[in-house]
Amino acid sequence: MKIVQAKRIGNENWEFQQEETLKEPLVLVFGDRYLLEDNKLFGEIQEMYPDGHLVFGSTSGEIMDTNVYDGSITLTAIEFEKTRFKIENKNVSDYASIEEMGEAISKSFDKENLDHLFVVSDGSFVNGSGLIQGLESDSSFQASITGGLCGDGARFEKTLASYNENPKQGEVIAIGFYGDELEVSYANYGGWTAFGPVRTITKSKNNVLFEIDGKPALDLYKKYLGERAEELPQAALLYPLTVQQHDKKEPLVRTILTIDEENSSMILAGDVPVDSKVQLMMSTVDDIAEGASKAAELAMRGRKNKPELAILISCVGRKLVLDQRTEDEIEEVADIIGDQAAITGFYSYGEMAPFAGKNECQLHNQTMTLTLLSE
Repeated sequence: MKIVQAKRIGNENWEFQQEETLKEPLVLVFGDRYLLEDNKLFGEIQEMYPDGHLVFGSTSGEIMDTNVYDGSITLTAIEFEKTRFKIENKNVSDYASIEEMGEAISKSFDKENLDHLFVVSDGSFVNGSGLIQGLESDSSFQASITGGLCGDGARFEKTLASYNENPKQGEVIAIGFYGDELEVSYANYGGWTAFGPVRTITKSKNNVLFEIDGKPALDLYKKYLGERAEELPQAALLYPLTVQQHDKKEPLVRTILTIDEENSSMILAGDVPVDSKVQLMMSTVDDIAEGASKAAELAMRGRKNKPELAILISCVGRKLVLDQRTEDEIEEVADIIGDQAAITGFYSYGEMAPFAGKNECQLHNQTMTLTLLSE
């Protein structure tokens, strides 16, 4: 595996960390949404890598090495020496449902020897839970899935993604990896603590939450936020919900993406089933950094080889809590996975990964999610 990384802050020149010619590389381009809207960007990177497979995703912060950037673009080009990959992309506007789109993506891959699927998805129109459900709907699909929902800072206006074209809204890109020589491990962990009374979701539809304990969900949420309710939906990133489904052992964390004042409802990044138990959550800087460390430990557990590439996807809510100490959680990860691994990634509106030791993918919020690769 050969890796070249570069970054560009604002409209400054590209800064490359290595100079090496790569053959048909996978090129991951993560950047601020405003910068990705520049129609010249795709052509510029295509000129750098004319035979490259260019995957773009907007972010709420860009990760490279142990640094976190805002208002930048990071580029990670990877030449696999023993691994084959295939990329499929679909747009949500072309399908009746998210699940149908996910199923179409899944069917486009040859399932034999498909080892792993890494997903870069629109974060505004796509319900991550529905996407995963569609991807895994085919009984012949046995590959593991990781990835994330693109971000837009804390603006929640629109997100962009693309494969070999200018970034646009509604896109989902799936990268399928094939080959016996590729070792992939993954894990996620939060570091948030539940507080307050346990309540029950009494009305919801997919990822739209209408009522908790028979009362309008948004009204109840505003009551707990107090003065900070005026800062919604951004303030909700500091107080996510833990959702315990009656038929699941592990609770999931859900972040509010947008609010609907007219219906007193909240739209979350993933499904919130009726009868689930919910609580508010909060965290500290130290707890979040410790959570990142735990995620790295879980991802390294049982690996045969040291990772060569680490893709980190962390939630924008964690970034807001960490504030000036955002890089603390990246440094915690780097200390555990080792300095031989190239690190890339972004801050997201949702993270995709199985729980440690399992294969069934889940949509998470407020976690640090790692995908570690080596050949």
